[in-house]
Amino acid sequence: MAKMLMATKLESRNQNLMSEQRNQDPLHGLTLKVILTELVEKFGWDELAKRIQINCFANEPSFNSSLKFLRKTPWARKKVEDLYLREKWIESTK
Repeated sequence: MAKMLMATKLESRNQNLMSEQRNQDPLHGLTLKVILTELVEKFGWDELAKRIQINCFANEPSFNSSLKFLRKTPWARKKVEDLYLREKWIESTK
């Protein structure tokens, strides 16, 4: 019985820690599609390709091909997420 209570307490503590980590993530709840849509609306494909040098933004860009590439390529996704966060931070300081 005591082991069961201890396991329940540990599980509850782990869930609380995970919840805190999620709440601290500024991208929590945002899909890659939402992020990319906002960046394309703000910059357009040409400017986005200049800011992040990825072929899927420069050569016949489309949401579907870009999302497919970004989902499979962690370094490219990170660049997109970082640009998004920088722009959101700049907007929040105005």
